[in-house]
Amino acid sequence: MMNSNKKNQEGHNKENLQENCEPDEQISNAENEDCCQAADTDVDAILAENQKLKNDFLRAYADAENTKKRCQAEMEKGLKFAVADFAKSLLPVADNLQRALDACNGGESDETVNGLLKGIELTQSELLKVFDKFGIHKMDIMGKVFDPNFHQVVQEVEDKTKETGTVIAEIQTGYMIHDRILREAMVVVTK
Repeated sequence: MMNSNKKNQEGHNKENLQENCEPDEQISNAENEDCCQAADTDVDAILAENQKLKNDFLRAYADAENTKKRCQAEMEKGLKFAVADFAKSLLPVADNLQRALDACNGGESDETVNGLLKGIELTQSELLKVFDKFGIHKMDIMGKVFDPNFHQVVQEVEDKTKETGTVIAEIQTGYMIHDRILREAMVVVTK
């Protein structure tokens, strides 16, 4: 008996499904509108999520590109200024060569002194070429107004013919490496 009840119930369910599937224009239009509205809502939600994901991707891509550019700039900067300590330790050599040149220009006409002078000049010239190759150059400061970023005042001298703070003498040459200060110039300024 149970088997026959089960079969009857299954037959009844099939009939109900067939009745519900038969076209009923009033119900199907309302159901269609509900389905279309639900589908539109789903499509709008999917499009909004898609747009959000696109924006997130673009932001992440831009961040990655910016990081890449920053790293590249840091690497170039590191390579550009890697020799700064080495160059700074060579500056006293350049100073001593200049002092030797200044001492030899005392008017001595002896051939030995002239040979020594020529050798020192060639050595200094070679040193300056190497400096130039690595972006190291002397500061041009004579006659300019004192700038604490580039100059270190050693002495002030009264001079009414020049503007206060004008560099009138250089005690020690200042050097730049590319666009950075390698060593400040020691100067005498007017007051």
